[in-house]
Formats: sequence, structure tokens, C-alpha cells
Amino acid sequence: MVKIPLMIEVYRRVEVGTLRLDEPHVLIDTDRAAGSGVLLHLHAGLAPSIEDLVYLTMSISDNTATNLLIRRVGMAAVNQAIQSLGMTDSTLAREMKGRPAEPGEEENWATPEDYLRVIRLLLDGQATGPTGTAAMIMMLERQQNGRRIGRYVPETPGVRWGSKTGGLKGVTNDVGFVTGPRGRLILSVFCEGMADLHVGERCIGDIARGAMRATGVVTPLDAAAPRVSSGGR
Repeated sequence: MVKIPLMIEVYRRVEVGTLRLDEPHVLIDTDRAAGSGVLLHLHAGLAPSIEDLVYLTMSISDNTATNLLIRRVGMAAVNQAIQSLGMTDSTLAREMKGRPAEPGEEENWATPEDYLRVIRLLLDGQATGPTGTAAMIMMLERQQNGRRIGRYVPETPGVRWGSKTGGLKGVTNDVGFVTGPRGRLILSVFCEGMADLHVGERCIGDIARGAMRATGVVTPLDAAAPRVSSGGR
């Protein structure tokens, strides 16, 4: 989940001119990080841009791309961004390794309340200026995992959704938004101790469907026929 404030820090730097989205990074073997993503499996010498790295970080939670961005802006700067956003109980303490922290190793922490807040600030244009806001909303809408918040969102004109998934063994999270002609819904759902990933994803989808029904923002798909294709709207 910490990849959201990381993205915000990147776009803040772009807006003040200290970072360029077209700046390339040449991938080397030691850049590769275990866990989710594709850069782990691609050849050395590939030169993705900062914008490419943000896309991979947000759309498929690529750990290698995430760590490259953390190194580019600095872990301390990401934590300063977290504090500036009023996220009082969340922190970035280590790079992404595709596993929980081991004994003696600090862990990254997040709360659903903090991430509800950061999505609201982002959507309301209070995290960055208008250019960065539009770009970051687009990144959230490019989420490739449609099995959580997006699970029962209909592919209807005027309906949009975006999210950032997160998880480790035993942990399944998603935070994002659904908008339609009748308003906006922001969701932050963290699950722990589920039987497996699929149960956690279904739980998040069911909660999102219930929230859509309760608020009337969007009429969700029926539970018997969830939309499981990838991609945000």
C-alpha cells in the first residue's frame, strides 16, 4: 500500500522540476526484487522511464520498479510525504522483498484509515497539483487486478474505478474508489488471516459490492456473475 505515497512523492518532484518522467533507468541484475512484478524476469539493459516504473508499481505492484523509485527519491522523503498527508500510523521501513519482515528486520505498516485518507486527498487534488492529480488517478485506473474492489463494478458508461492492491502471505488489501453518475465511493479494505488469497479477494469484492449497494453510487454486478477480467476503469 505504501506505493501510493511513493507515487505522490514522485509526482511532487516532477511538478517542482527535480525529476523527469522520461528519465530512464538502465536495469541491472542487482536491481531485481523477489515477489510480484515482471522486471524480475526481464533482461538487464532494459531502460524503463520513471513513468514506466510508476505504472508497473501501481498496475501490477512490481517490487523491482518500486524499489528503484524508493532509491531514486529516498526512503526518508517517502516517509516525509506520508507524514505531510496526515497518515499518522503508516510507515515505509524497508524495501519490497516479497515476504514479511524477518526477526530483527523492520516492517512496513499501514492502516485502512490512513489509506482511505490518502485516496480522498488524491482525488480531491490535495496531494499534488492538477497535473499530478490527473496522472495519478489514471495510474490507479490502470490497476490490472479486477478481482478485489473492481470485482463487481459494471462496465457501464460513466462508471469508473481504480485501486492499489497490496498483500503478503496471509494479508490481502485493496484501497481505491468507484465513481458513477450518483457520486463517489472510496474504499479501504484490509484482510488478514484468510484461508488463502482467493478468499481474501472475494471478501474485498463482497464488501465493495455491499458498499456500492448501500450508498447507491453504482449498481453492482450480481454476485453470481462477477466481472473478473483485469483492468481499471
